Amino acid sequence: KIILSFRSTLIATTTFGSRFGLTLKILFPFRVREMVAALLSSSSSRFFFSSIGKTCSLSRSSIPSFSRLSVRSMADSAFKKIQIQRDDTTFDAYVVGKDDAPGIVVIQEWWGVDFEIKNHAIKISQLEPGFKALIPDLYRGKVGLDTAEAQHLMDGLDWPGAIKDIRASVDWLKANGSKKVGVTGMCMGGALAIASSVLVPEVDAVVGFYGTPSSELADPAQAKAPVQAHFGELDNFVGFSDVTAAKNLEEKLKASGVAHEVHIYSGNGHAFLNRSPEGVSRRKSMGLSDEDEAAVELAWSRFNSWMKRYLV
Repeated sequence: KIILSFRSTLIATTTFGSRFGLTLKILFPFRVREMVAALLSSSSSRFFFSSIGKTCSLSRSSIPSFSRLSVRSMADSAFKKIQIQRDDTTFDAYVVGKDDAPGIVVIQEWWGVDFEIKNHAIKISQLEPGFKALIPDLYRGKVGLDTAEAQHLMDGLDWPGAIKDIRASVDWLKANGSKKVGVTGMCMGGALAIASSVLVPEVDAVVGFYGTPSSELADPAQAKAPVQAHFGELDNFVGFSDVTAAKNLEEKLKASGVAHEVHIYSGNGHAFLNRSPEGVSRRKSMGLSDEDEAAVELAWSRFNSWMKRYLV
């Protein structure tokens, strides 16, 4: 057990499950950035943000929650809500874009289907020449309004089941006007998107943002679809989305033989694509660095070129 003390107030406890036998308690008043740095310097940081059995929770007193009113304020009117059947279950999904356009499955961050992932889907649908974006609801209607809730939801995710949801979403798009379909995602969704290049043979192209799958879920060296990936140079989520993870992914993609690009953005951190006012506030509350608009525009431009190349 390691205890790190910055003055007095306990506001965060991080536990990596019994599988690793380590508990980190971080005590400090309002120093989120120092907390993240301390956590990521630990010997167990390589397990952060990986597969089931690893947890990182921040108390609600330390991170301002985002009200349900804020979540409701997202542009829901742009979306058509549908239901998709797979195996013996049905899940909701949200679709935006032209009916006959190439399809792109957009996978959520650990928060769930919230304002930010819907913002991304709307933007994708409006990129040249126009795409049909579909967000599958992997959490079955639940949304994390603070980091504790988001961590709880991600820990409870059935990752192989999520891959089945993605495959069913790809199939739905192809059965409903999209001749070719790509998959993209951010953070948790980025890891799942890259995993889909291995596990979902119907996928025509993949773009992942700041996330890599655990070896238990998928080996990118076995990728079958073209993969583009984006990472921030300052991302400290070790083994998941830091520079080392990005370079390891690039080596595995080279071994796969598929077309691939791995881009690292200087001076940018995790979740750098989230530029809505709510997203910026949420990142800052978590101690994540602010980013530059030029990097965001460049990433979207590369995304658009990649999807046009393989889907249009």
